[in-house]
Amino acid sequence: MEPNAADTHLTPLPRAARQHKLQVMSERRYNDDEVAAIFAIAADDRTVAERRISQQNGLTLGDLQAIGRDVGIAPEAVARAAVALDSRPAQRRFLGLTIGVSRTVDLNRKMSDDEWERLVVQLREVFHARGTTRRDGSLRQWTNGNLHVLVEPTASGHRLRLGTYNGGARASITAGLASLAMMIATMLATAASGSLAHAAPGVAMLGLVGVGMIANGAARLPRWARLRGHQMDELAAAIASTEQNSSS
Repeated sequence: MEPNAADTHLTPLPRAARQHKLQVMSERRYNDDEVAAIFAIAADDRTVAERRISQQNGLTLGDLQAIGRDVGIAPEAVARAAVALDSRPAQRRFLGLTIGVSRTVDLNRKMSDDEWERLVVQLREVFHARGTTRRDGSLRQWTNGNLHVLVEPTASGHRLRLGTYNGGARASITAGLASLAMMIATMLATAASGSLAHAAPGVAMLGLVGVGMIANGAARLPRWARLRGHQMDELAAAIASTEQNSSS
């Protein structure tokens, strides 16, 4: 299981990584749809992009950050949103709830051993967990319970995969559903035998336990999913900034 500390607050990346993020993908140019998506992610308000830059095309990250400053959006938020746009986020769902989150980023280059070691240090700081590392040829991985980070070889270099799922919340919800199923079965059985009134307190207790366990598991998932997604976007931005600096 993942450490509880990582579920309660977000640990910022080291200062050097945060400073590098302003250079992420500085040469790329974004079209209108991508610009709108970036500002929607950065500000949770798509109208910001539509109002300010609906007539502009081919903007660089620096252009977007300058526009963001005009409307009160931090440059780092814009850089993080740009990286999130290029990553491939995915969600694993259980009964309509987000039970797992992941990010996939194509680095389009090879990750050096030094970069991997620095990434492991960042992972330990961000997730408050030592974790375990393993290497099979050019495949590297860091795992801590349900949380995993993989560096995989591709035709153009390496791909970074980050993913996790909340096994505790799923177990709580599943146990709650089982309790409700037992309640219904008990109600039917006692009703058929004419002893439902006598069994009512036990039936009610099964129902309360089931509802409580489901609520306990479901209530923590939205905040947990946002936290994990934010942490993964921060790490992806740091890796992308390393790419920019290594090529300059």
